[in-house]
Amino acid sequence: MTINVARTRSQKKPSTASRGIRSLGIAIAVPVALTVTNIMMFGETDTFHYQNLDRPFWIPPLWALHLTCVSSAFVMGLSAWLVWADSGFHRTPTAIFMYLAQLGLGLAWDSIFFKVGPTRMGLGVSFGHMVTIFSCSRMFGRINPIAGDLVKLCLLWTLFLTFVNLHFVLEE
Repeated sequence: MTINVARTRSQKKPSTASRGIRSLGIAIAVPVALTVTNIMMFGETDTFHYQNLDRPFWIPPLWALHLTCVSSAFVMGLSAWLVWADSGFHRTPTAIFMYLAQLGLGLAWDSIFFKVGPTRMGLGVSFGHMVTIFSCSRMFGRINPIAGDLVKLCLLWTLFLTFVNLHFVLEE
């Protein structure tokens, strides 16, 4: 009897591992793909030319801004997967709504900032994005401390983007 149980467990491990890798891939690929699509659609338009702006030294070039936004989407997807793997979204359903809200606000900010330009509306969206990421950080940290710490990196990046937006709004 114990031999059959051991075989059953070993037979289940590869399928469980492959499901875990598949779910990790999806958790990362979806936000990264949405961010890349958003960048391709709104990266720099005829309305607003980020590259032509007179930027201080601390504001990165467009390619670095986009690369870091994609990296942030990757880290948020990984964090969400860590929370999901610990059944955190079942125990704290609000966490999934905060995650989706921060994803939506991040995509909205990119669209507003790069399509319209640095506006007060973009600044408001950026503040909302910071609040949702801060909420994610707290909720995720209670479920999985590593996920909470990873989200703090995204919070720092969003804070920086808010300062970039604020800089250009104040110069208008």
